[in-house]
Amino acid sequence: MTEKDKTVQQFLDLIKKSRKGKFKVYIGMSAGVGKTYRMLQEAHTLLKSGIDVKIGFIETHNRKETHDLLAGLPVIPRRQLFYKGKELEEMDVQAIISLRPEVVIVDELAHTNIEGSKNEKRWQDVMDILSAGINVISAVNIQHIESLNEEVKAITGIDVKERIPDSVLAQADEVVNIDLTADELIIRLKEGKIYHAEKIEKALQNFFKSEHILQLRELALKEVASQVERKVETEITKPYALKHERFMACISSNEITAKSVIRKTARLANYYHSKWYVLYVQTPKERADKIALDKQRHLINNFKLATELGAEIIKVESESIAKAIIDQATERKITTICVGKPHLNLVKIILATNVFNELLKKLSSNAIDLVILS
Repeated sequence: MTEKDKTVQQFLDLIKKSRKGKFKVYIGMSAGVGKTYRMLQEAHTLLKSGIDVKIGFIETHNRKETHDLLAGLPVIPRRQLFYKGKELEEMDVQAIISLRPEVVIVDELAHTNIEGSKNEKRWQDVMDILSAGINVISAVNIQHIESLNEEVKAITGIDVKERIPDSVLAQADEVVNIDLTADELIIRLKEGKIYHAEKIEKALQNFFKSEHILQLRELALKEVASQVERKVETEITKPYALKHERFMACISSNEITAKSVIRKTARLANYYHSKWYVLYVQTPKERADKIALDKQRHLINNFKLATELGAEIIKVESESIAKAIIDQATERKITTICVGKPHLNLVKIILATNVFNELLKKLSSNAIDLVILS
């Protein structure tokens, strides 16, 4: 691409960006805090103000007070699909884009679409709608954010399967926390405003334990605060120290370790609104013809996870992991290198090499931080 072509492309990108719809996301610590209710209230306010607002997809979960708010709001009919002998419904993305409302309300951002849909996830549908110049108001629970997956699992013991990449939230123009105290949420649960009677006791013993709610509430508050701070950093002149950070996560073929390092580095990079990389050094022992198939599969899955979280993947072949880390950190002007705990494979290999002192010396002389993640 010539310099002239680059200039033209930059201008086209600016035009596309200006045409893109605005994106507002409501975040909650759990089901039942009132995200859907708040979106519907906002829809009524917009409608009264003369804004062309339509309901793209709302999930009321048969909650009467929420369902009643649908009255008077224009709803775009859902798409009917047959899947495994059953008639199911999905949001009709094409109908939304064709009707071109000013604002569309889309619930359950982390929802997985029925097999055969254009996009695998609803958040991808939302990206298509935004690209068409339509403003979107949506909602998601804190446990569905990819980089928080392990923290949520540690708190609740539940591995949440439906997740959205952090990059989706980072694209939001506005992020609003819907907050309740633990006592208020438990009262709502006991009153049958969240689940049917037969599910209440089980919920109280699991996800809705007071200590779980408090920890999830803290995660939600921190996440929204981080989003607001990042927005301020982007739009208002602030100290440049936060702008030039570059993180590099160094991973091995160990699935669990790599996932943890990737997610935690993603959160650091998101906080600093910075570019970040994932480095995998393939040693002779892990060449394609020698590495076990399950490890190959884990690597592919972790590369996919890192890409979804906004990382650039670096894969190099080298007999010396430490030297490869030094070379890549120097070449890409990395400010912080992130690795797993010392008892894990990657650091074991580094410690076993004669160039570990060289690594520390190089990092020190280049003002590169080494972060060892738990």
